[in-house]
Amino acid sequence: MAFRDHLAQADVISDPVSVELGIRRLSMQRGDIPLIFDEIIEATGQRAAVNVLTRSALCQKWDCTPSELGAAMIEAQHHPVEPAHVDFTDALFNYLVSDDVDLTTIPVPWHFEEDRGRYMSASIIIAQYAGRRNLSFHRMYVRSPNTTVARLVPRHLCEMVEQARANGDEVPIAVVNAPDPTVLLAAAMSFEDHIDELEIAAHLHQRLVGSELNVCIAPNGITVPSDAEYVWLGSITLDDDLEGPYVDITGTLDTERMQPVIRFDTQYQRESPIFHALISSGAEHRTLMGLPRAPIIQNAVNRVCPCHDVSLTAGGSGWLSVVIQITPNRPSDGHDAVMAAFAAHTSVKQVIAVDQDIDPEDPVAVEWALMTRWQPAKDTIILENQRGSSLDPSCNSDGTTSKIGKDATIPLGVDRSPFERVT
Repeated sequence: MAFRDHLAQADVISDPVSVELGIRRLSMQRGDIPLIFDEIIEATGQRAAVNVLTRSALCQKWDCTPSELGAAMIEAQHHPVEPAHVDFTDALFNYLVSDDVDLTTIPVPWHFEEDRGRYMSASIIIAQYAGRRNLSFHRMYVRSPNTTVARLVPRHLCEMVEQARANGDEVPIAVVNAPDPTVLLAAAMSFEDHIDELEIAAHLHQRLVGSELNVCIAPNGITVPSDAEYVWLGSITLDDDLEGPYVDITGTLDTERMQPVIRFDTQYQRESPIFHALISSGAEHRTLMGLPRAPIIQNAVNRVCPCHDVSLTAGGSGWLSVVIQITPNRPSDGHDAVMAAFAAHTSVKQVIAVDQDIDPEDPVAVEWALMTRWQPAKDTIILENQRGSSLDPSCNSDGTTSKIGKDATIPLGVDRSPFERVT
């Protein structure tokens, strides 16, 4: 099931639109609903899509509940599957091939005036070096027609680049835009160990779509999904350049810093391709960044008591605030479940525990539970001098923060009727 198969519910914008501030502006005017832009002024014959991949949309397309999606993501981590290999010449992105890469003719958007310029925000980097493969999201500033500057946070790809540079090597890569959403979810997951995200995606594809995930080996040796809308082959070079400022997931402006330069040598694209032009700080950004953390949190909380759902809230930018829906079995379960959630996602600043009758996706219902079931003096956890998130501008200069947990579950052993909403 390709990326474009998820676009059936999107409204089509036929009027010409510019990638420079126009896509986000029109999205806001239309209430940030799923949109396809059919005529991009700077990219003749190409289209762009925004606001497509939210949790509810994915669950509807895959005919599963949020809890079932979370369970599938947990299972995929423990049971990776080898994807199916097809011949590179059969890949759908082989419709148009160019060795004269010009990213300025692709619908790469400039969403905010405060950004450094045009950014790929929904593209993933697939890197292979020293016998390891890594898939991960990285925003990429379009520096020139055939180069970008990529923000590498200190995780596996950054370690790979540092190892290669110590040996005087460039890192061969493919940059992929708009592959199957199972690949996007797998690329957004983070692991302590070096786990092959393509094999995670292959498991998800079998479980959620009911068929094998097709991949192929590109001429530079990188394995890529065969149904992507765009594929670029190139290298992470030995050079650095300025990246940022950039409006990040919280809607605040991230700073500029020196980051690795990527050079592209070859470009592939599907017929009438659709560029995934994710809007930073929007619902789609929150989904792709936060949704893969939910099963990790759920798995940890399940070790304390049954955890039915996890929501990384919109108010917390899909990253900093979590609501866990649980069934406590012991008086301490609410407290212990909150602590388990903090341990599973160290960037989170607030955790709220609610009962199974409260929809964790509904902020009004969650606040109602707080106001009717939570006593601040005894149901609140305050943690000081904790590791914070680089996305939280209120953190201390050393990166630490205070954190708060709230147990808004009905106390065990009491008459529940006064706490239950009459419907």
